[in-house]
Amino acid sequence: MRRSPNATGPTTRLVAVDGRAPVTILLLPAVVTHEQAGACSRMLAQALRRVPESHAVADASALDRFDSSALAVLLECRRDALAMGKTFGVRKLPPRLRALASLYGIEPLLPQEA
Repeated sequence: MRRSPNATGPTTRLVAVDGRAPVTILLLPAVVTHEQAGACSRMLAQALRRVPESHAVADASALDRFDSSALAVLLECRRDALAMGKTFGVRKLPPRLRALASLYGIEPLLPQEA
């Protein structure tokens, strides 16, 4: 499954890396602030429910404008994934957002993926 990236909401794609089982990649939008957080969380939860893969990775490489709500979105996505029996990781988290996660003491909950 592949959806075109867009600036208003997350998209998903499935990839297999080095012959391993497919991974669900959740592509975050360019903007995740308080205004978009609820809708973004709902779309990520829907994406997690639609795919059977047991590992989900949130790709934050497109994040350009964000506030601490982006961390809340990632934590909710993690909770949803774990509740579905999936493992969860994050890749390409912007340094400022990683620093904020560290400051809040939640960085270990958002394991970095290669």
